Amino acid sequence: MRIVVYLSLVLMLLGVSFAPVAAQDEVLTVYSGRGESLIGPILQRFTQDTGIQVQVLYGDTASVANQILEEGDNSPADVYIAQDAGALGALAKAGRLAVLPNDIMERVENPTYKSPDNLWVGLSARARVLVYNPDSLAAAGLELPASMLDLTNPEWRGLVGWAPTNASFQAHITAMRVLLGDETAQEWLAGMVANEAVAYSGNSQVVEAVINGEVPVGLVNHYYLHRFLAEDPTITTTNYHFPDGDIGALVNIAGAGVLNTSDQPGLAQRLILYLLGKDAQTYFAVETYEYPLVAGVEPSGELTPLSAIEVPDIDLSNLDDLETTLEMIEASGALDR
Repeated sequence: MRIVVYLSLVLMLLGVSFAPVAAQDEVLTVYSGRGESLIGPILQRFTQDTGIQVQVLYGDTASVANQILEEGDNSPADVYIAQDAGALGALAKAGRLAVLPNDIMERVENPTYKSPDNLWVGLSARARVLVYNPDSLAAAGLELPASMLDLTNPEWRGLVGWAPTNASFQAHITAMRVLLGDETAQEWLAGMVANEAVAYSGNSQVVEAVINGEVPVGLVNHYYLHRFLAEDPTITTTNYHFPDGDIGALVNIAGAGVLNTSDQPGLAQRLILYLLGKDAQTYFAVETYEYPLVAGVEPSGELTPLSAIEVPDIDLSNLDDLETTLEMIEASGALDR
């Protein structure tokens, strides 16, 4: 392997172009809680640029994390890519993630978006928002609420879309538990169910419903609306960031960690470094409308700057108790609607 790298450097110095060469055993196994449409294209670019093959198991963030825990020392996974910090925190708490070197951790300057123990690192950030249709809102005689908690008020009965089975929503409820306590989270969930919040299968479906006027508002990640706007810039539906550090203004991350059972940690770290490189960070900014986390790469011009969002004061590494959150959501009846 060292000989291959040395020869490659010599050829580069001589100005000779070549296709990336990889040893036959250079195959990474990635378990991804991010959907293939979001992360798949950049993983393909990694293979094209490095010659390292990537085998990916896609699934729901929580279920993939649970699979790693069930597999234990026999897990074939080298890298885990998560849709939120909570699942990464759960694996870190269970002792399943390896410490990442400083050259990886230093790529993300903001300590909010990486593990304090160097066990995982954010790849991109996503803001939780209330997506709203101004025409529908006006027709209902409503103004935007000051807090996410206000959505249980009687005036919002049957007018709020949500996706209780979505991993980002579940992480959001975990954050509510951490910041405001389990009792408040339980009361809010019960209040939403009693207030006849309209359940959809995912964030895209919520946004589409808001655009079409089925409901005036919906709780989603910010970037889903921008996908619709890319197809039709005339859409007037807008994202609203709750003010004053409200729990509704949570900013979470998509991130990655290396399994401590991986037999090729060097290659696994190389993938994470690639995902924190300029090309990959630009991909997240331009193609998926997420917030890049590496200095020198700007988000899409349509996004509210991260610095302008009044985020709640919460340590993302504490969002690791997903199991209790899932039990709480199920007990509320949100999944029965």
